[in-house]
Amino acid sequence: MGFLSKLFGSSTIKEKEKMTNIKLAVIYYSMGGTNYQLAKWAEEGAKEAGAEVKVLKVPELAPQSVIDENEGWKAHVETTKDVPEVTLNDLEWADAIIFSVPTRFGNMPAQMKQFLDTTGGLWFNGKLVNKVVSAMTSAQNPHGGQEATILSLYTTMYHWGAIVAAPGYTDPVTFGAGGNPYGTSVTVDQNGQMVEDVQAAVKQQAKRTVTVAEWVKKANQ
Repeated sequence: MGFLSKLFGSSTIKEKEKMTNIKLAVIYYSMGGTNYQLAKWAEEGAKEAGAEVKVLKVPELAPQSVIDENEGWKAHVETTKDVPEVTLNDLEWADAIIFSVPTRFGNMPAQMKQFLDTTGGLWFNGKLVNKVVSAMTSAQNPHGGQEATILSLYTTMYHWGAIVAAPGYTDPVTFGAGGNPYGTSVTVDQNGQMVEDVQAAVKQQAKRTVTVAEWVKKANQ
């Protein structure tokens, strides 16, 4: 048995396996479109696994005057104007949640943090316990804080009592995407193009998240 076979064994999620009755919220923040694209790939992967999916953006905090000064940012805001903004009701609805954000000095953007800071009421009433969560990120260089950003998101999730479904090294696609075990991360060049090919890794991470959520949901029935 080869190294990869020993490592992955029977834990690899088979493409044909279908999950049922799992509600997934994919919550993102994006300026130039990278994390929106990651969110859409996660939606595809989760739907392939049989989940019901909502793709939702967090509210923008930057003033419109600042956005208008950046053509790429302005164009992305216009392109995604019809994507619904996330609400606390969406968190309560979801069995599982995938977050996708760019890194800001090794941390999550203020827009995502501001939204998470509004979840105290749900947390206090135990509405976030056992939600299955996972996270993805991007930066402009390979060591731009991707791992730290994902871990900063997970810190909040631990306080929720959520269950983190990191991809780990459960599938070979992780290596092709750069090998981040905490969550898929991608480098974005100066032209806004993704350097690594992470589509398969994102979809696999989404399927794993849905799979773990089904295990949890069945155990609680």
